Amino acid sequence: MELCRSLALLVGSLGLMFCLIALSTDFWFEAVGPTHSAHSGLWPTGHGDIISGYIHVTQTFSIIAVLWALVSVSFLVLSCIPSLFRLGHGPLVSTTAAFAAAISMAVAMAVYTSEWWDQPPHPQIQTFFSWSFYLGWVSAILLLCTGALSLGAHCGGPRPGYETL
Repeated sequence: MELCRSLALLVGSLGLMFCLIALSTDFWFEAVGPTHSAHSGLWPTGHGDIISGYIHVTQTFSIIAVLWALVSVSFLVLSCIPSLFRLGHGPLVSTTAAFAAAISMAVAMAVYTSEWWDQPPHPQIQTFFSWSFYLGWVSAILLLCTGALSLGAHCGGPRPGYETL
């Protein structure tokens, strides 16, 4: 199933890239008031900022998701080069890593979403999630698709038998 493996590699690379961009940018949340606007992300820049526990959880699970996604994409690349990797096991390892990355990113996003969702509204300030936040959710979906495509590549690939000995 070269098509599944190639699509898994493409989607996994996009998921990894989106996850890295979401993790490193400061446009997760925006607030617009009558005279000013501000945005924030996972990495506060002020010296006196007290970082809440939910930010630490989101940071940690996002970093874990990036590491799992990197493992997934690496094993997909290795599975495309038969001389470097044993036939058939690259997509299986990639499947496991991609699902772990998707779950980690989904936990990070759910924690962040649930914390900001419960904030009381201010009458003069409009608050909303911004593009980095949505990129995080898209990366979770892409990593889930990577796992499904890798599983398809593993199930549809050749099985070792007497012919390969």
